[in-house]
Amino acid sequence: MSDKETVTTEVKESRNFIEQIIDKDLAEGVYDTVNTRFPPEPNGYLHIGHAKSILLNYGLSQKYGGKFNLRFDDTNPTKEKTEFVESIKADVKWLGAEWEDRLLFASDYFGQMYEAAVKLIKKGKAYVSDLTAEQIREYRGSLTEPGKEDPSATRSIEENLQLFEDMKSGKFADGEKVLRARIDMASPNINMRDPVIYRVAHMSHHNTGDEWCIYPMYDFAHPIEDAIEGITHSICTLEFEDHRPLYDWVVRELEYPHPPKQIEFAKLYLTNVVTGKRYIKKLVEDGIVDGWDDPRLVSIAALRRRGFTPESIKLFVDLCGISKSQSSVDYAMLEYCIREDLKGKAPRMMAVLDPVKLIIDNYPEGQTEYVTAVNNPDNEALGSRQVPFGKELYIEREDFMEEPPKKYFRMFPGNEVRLMNAYFVTCTGCVKDENGKITEVHCTYDPETRGGNSNDGRKVKGTIHWVSAAHAVKAEVRLYENIIDEEKGVYNEDGSLNLNPNSLTVMRECCLEPAFAGAKAYDSFQFVRQGFFCVDSKDTTEDKPVFNRIVSLKSSYVLPK
Repeated sequence: MSDKETVTTEVKESRNFIEQIIDKDLAEGVYDTVNTRFPPEPNGYLHIGHAKSILLNYGLSQKYGGKFNLRFDDTNPTKEKTEFVESIKADVKWLGAEWEDRLLFASDYFGQMYEAAVKLIKKGKAYVSDLTAEQIREYRGSLTEPGKEDPSATRSIEENLQLFEDMKSGKFADGEKVLRARIDMASPNINMRDPVIYRVAHMSHHNTGDEWCIYPMYDFAHPIEDAIEGITHSICTLEFEDHRPLYDWVVRELEYPHPPKQIEFAKLYLTNVVTGKRYIKKLVEDGIVDGWDDPRLVSIAALRRRGFTPESIKLFVDLCGISKSQSSVDYAMLEYCIREDLKGKAPRMMAVLDPVKLIIDNYPEGQTEYVTAVNNPDNEALGSRQVPFGKELYIEREDFMEEPPKKYFRMFPGNEVRLMNAYFVTCTGCVKDENGKITEVHCTYDPETRGGNSNDGRKVKGTIHWVSAAHAVKAEVRLYENIIDEEKGVYNEDGSLNLNPNSLTVMRECCLEPAFAGAKAYDSFQFVRQGFFCVDSKDTTEDKPVFNRIVSLKSSYVLPK
């Protein structure tokens, strides 16, 4: 090989199995674009598992230059609320998924769905049934036995059209009649055994009010919504895999010109967390948590309030990957992701959570000076700040011991330590109240050690943080642990939750350096030696800020290779 010759190596981007299917569809001309959607039912708050679906669907639309719709599958008025609609919109927007002008509702298509059902009746592919829900289950058969034909299946098209119109007109009570698709009662797939596609429900709907008293079933409505909106790839989780033949049957029988393709992927499961809506609802109702956005939960709203960032959630989803294999992910990996995101962008500042006063006896009375502190050692671009220093400071109560054990290098009588960014000080003793509680720690300082270094080369083993007593910002700090007792697992034998009694510790007399003044909701900081914290968006007031601990500084978690 001559010196002028060069070797080029083509590096191909790794594609997950969904992208491989899409690439094939585009290459073969099955579709000429890629349109996706996120279709939540507005019956609760979204959780971390939904974030995977949001980011996957939005990411595919962006990668292939298509469109992304946010569409609410609001076909069940018994559980749906406008509150949930608004919370879902906020979550999707926060994660960065832009739906532009395509905020849609299944209920927008109720008229078209009704006409679609009429079309099936006219084709002899749907009929009105008199069976009760219990009888329908009985007639459906089992995994080992075929179902029995519904006695109503032989009704004429004309009679079915009239009965369906009567259902729509409110002539029947809830559960008195249903519309069933006529497919195959002997199908090995139970979902294809003449599934119910419309039911009577005299209920007010959050979007359509009392316009309708019949509502389509999800498996019938969902493929119609996708087809109407021009969705090309209907990405959903694995529990819908057995429903795919019904999805395909609906779009085929209704003769949509460009039928969408359903593709399933594995759900995102986190260990030792609560995601079930009924469990969270009970925690809220029992006052164990203060709402669906309590920072101990893993709803997207709760993670946002606790201080997780969209970037950390995206990193987490990327690390989890997309596959068809069901698996669980350790919650510690989510914590790893927020540490990775914040370590280079959160200011590193001093906060004393359990304060005791430190008095420097030989420091000039009434004097205040300012020492320089670097805002983030991992990011020089964040610069530095000036921190006030004086005769009276606050330090952590645990940073002083009268009779320390071996290898305790913080303050105790006769020991010299470094006050971070300031001076060397030597502890001289302490003052206690009548109950023996330490109220003051006393020390002297060496004026020649400003900046935290000595000119004579002597070393100290301990460095502690502090806050000027005269300038301290008073705050409440909340320390969170998992709401589940991880050693016992999520559920008891009776199905109740194994709750951790120490999931929340509230520190009400914390002292923060003055640079914290004016911090706004969701602002994140690294508290020196304590962890990453975020301004609580719900309970913070102008008079008293509240901070949530997002995550501790270190963990034994190691990212899998």
